[in-house]
Formats: sequence, C-alpha cells, structure tokens
Amino acid sequence: MDSRLSRVTLRVRGYHLDGYGHVNNARYLEFLEEGRWGYFDDRPDVARPFASGNPALVAVNLNINYRLAAVAGDDLVVFTRLAELGGRSARMHQEIRRLSDDKLVVDADLTFVLLDVKANRPLAIEGELHDLLAPLVLED
Repeated sequence: MDSRLSRVTLRVRGYHLDGYGHVNNARYLEFLEEGRWGYFDDRPDVARPFASGNPALVAVNLNINYRLAAVAGDDLVVFTRLAELGGRSARMHQEIRRLSDDKLVVDADLTFVLLDVKANRPLAIEGELHDLLAPLVLED
C-alpha cells in the first residue's frame, strides 16, 4: 500500500443501522471522520501544528457518494488520502470498502481550509505546513 494512503478498519454495529437494516447515511460521516483522524494519527509531524487548536483544519465542503449498503457485521476499511493541495484549501479523498470483497460502499471528497481560530479568518497553506503536506498528495 502507498505510504501516502491511510487505512482504518471498523465493524458495523447494530447502533449504526437505520430502520431499513443498513448503515444510516449520517453514520458514514462519522466513519469518514474516523478515517481522517487515523490519517493524522499516522502522520504526527503533520498533526503537530494543530495540537493547540490554533490554527485548525476546518471542513468547508463534503461530497459523499453512497454506492452500496453496509449491514451489521460488515468489516469496513476507510482509505484516506490527500488528493489536492492549493494555496488556500486542500482536498482529501476517502473511500469506504467492504473488507470481505473489496466492494466500494462510499466515496467522498472533503475540502478543508486552514483557519486562524482566534481571528476567525482563513490562512494561506504555506511555509512549513505546505512543505509537510506537499509530499503526501496522491492525485486522482
């Protein structure tokens, strides 16, 4: 597996399900967030500038495609990668796949900005942070 790609596994539990017996669409947001946390856990040098809470990486757009229903007992893998890095924003691409057959369950693109929390204004992604992120880009 490419070192620029992060992998987190999880099991679908009963409390993840909706009335139809498959994972509720809102739960996928949590699964994707878990994947992003795992991405930064795997890269402590990249996460370090955000440990104090300022600046922060803030989601500004999320697009999710639901491809296949996951059900209780399914083991899922969340793959996360940095797909694009700009001067003011970046995009992460994520996929959730069923472990048993590698079928695509969900794919998503999340755009984030760097935010100065105290001043409540976006910052340019430049300098040391840009230098840390640039080698991690794995384009589509």
